[in-house]
Amino acid sequence: MDKIIILDFGSQYTQLIARKIRELRVYSEIVPFNIDIDVLKSMNPKGVVLSGGPASVYEDNAPHADKRIFDMGIPILGICYGMQEIAVQLGGEVVEASVKEYGKASLKIDGSSVLIDGIKNNSIIWMSHGDKVISIPDGFKSVAHTDNSEYAVVENPQRKIWGIQFHPEVHHSECGMDLLNNFITKICHAEKSWSMEKFIENQIAEIRERVGKDKVILGLSGGVDSTVTCFLLKKAVGDNLYSIYIDTGLMRKGETDLINSTFRSLLGDHYISINESKLFIERLKGIENPEKKRKIIGETFIRLFERTSAKFKDVKYLAQGTLYPDVIESISVLGPSKTIKSHHNVGGLPDKMNLELIEPLKMLFKDEVRELGKLLGVPDKIIKRHPFPGPGLAIRIIGNITEGDLNILREADAILIEELEKNGLYDEIWQAFVVLLPVKSVGVMGDNRTYERVAAIRAVVSVDGMTANFYHLPYEIMEKISDRIINEVGGINRVVYDVSSKPPSTIEWE
Repeated sequence: MDKIIILDFGSQYTQLIARKIRELRVYSEIVPFNIDIDVLKSMNPKGVVLSGGPASVYEDNAPHADKRIFDMGIPILGICYGMQEIAVQLGGEVVEASVKEYGKASLKIDGSSVLIDGIKNNSIIWMSHGDKVISIPDGFKSVAHTDNSEYAVVENPQRKIWGIQFHPEVHHSECGMDLLNNFITKICHAEKSWSMEKFIENQIAEIRERVGKDKVILGLSGGVDSTVTCFLLKKAVGDNLYSIYIDTGLMRKGETDLINSTFRSLLGDHYISINESKLFIERLKGIENPEKKRKIIGETFIRLFERTSAKFKDVKYLAQGTLYPDVIESISVLGPSKTIKSHHNVGGLPDKMNLELIEPLKMLFKDEVRELGKLLGVPDKIIKRHPFPGPGLAIRIIGNITEGDLNILREADAILIEELEKNGLYDEIWQAFVVLLPVKSVGVMGDNRTYERVAAIRAVVSVDGMTANFYHLPYEIMEKISDRIINEVGGINRVVYDVSSKPPSTIEWE
């Protein structure tokens, strides 16, 4: 199977490049930027992509690839930092830009190139850089620019090297998929043979080879990710899979009942449900820092899984529904990316575990997981649910957590979801939820003065969770939701709507 190899220089979007290439049905794999040249050659890639990254190429400790990759005779595409890496490695110059480019820009095409074949002039592209190339290496030519970047697209077809200053992998670059398709098909001549069916086949084979006859414990949250993981593992290991759901007390209204009824019917005696809500709430008492919340939840999860798994003979593995965005935002596994926040599935794990970890979905994004779930026969009522964070409502109550606040948030969130479903908007929105703020405001109810909590509504549209825009909720529906929350939920007297996008904001508040 043909493959494109991505050298990771630490961009938050590196895995998104891989997902977009796989969406074009060509297998892609991510490796560290400093991979040994002989190892890279042994992988026999049809092409190599140099990712973006947070460093500046002229810094003393900046990450650099082995210069010999440019003499392999394999097509190379440098993206953002990757383009600047090409420039400095081959004799060009990069400096700090006097005008930094972040966000949308217009691509102005100056010449013809197979890389931008079919792309219209003044296409909207997504920039994210504070440095700029001021001179390109000998043998290169510029074929496009922006108002602030003289060299937006450069090439040396004879050496099979191309560079672009923008990010084609993000949804906001309207020509991004066309550009990537040109690279992998017209330049790399890669065969489009990658599919989710192939992923299922490969993962089942890998899991069976690794696990053998040992037992696997799956941490089942009931959400899309862990559910799809459950179905995949069931196909791979059959009755050696035990799925454990731990009620943390941090779930949405009615969710535990739905999870229990669904998975008891699907898994029978191999589904185990444990109520540990009091333990989680006790351990989170007085904890305001979101990172500490995640660490506590992750530690508690693992210890409970270990304790439960001890009841079964030959249990060796713990499975989780970790996805790419969890890994990207938590810690750089393959490159020098900067931590945004940890997730209980990744950064929240304790350093020492008694079970080996299996994460079969960690190379996938949410939309890919939904596609995978459909192929595995996961019910639509679960597949189409909005993403829900592993730490649950703990990170939707800003600051200290109490059982009373959890009940308030559950009721408010249920009203939001009910109104979205009632008005046919639920499936249009990628994720929607309520956040309870540690802020009180003055209000009037009847003839009485109130001094109660503020709730924020968050609703976004997204393709993969890496970027997102706030959803333009119709005013009349927004008003209805606000009125119902204030009138029906004790403890809230003001509702606000979050109109920030990702980036710069994250989707969850904590």
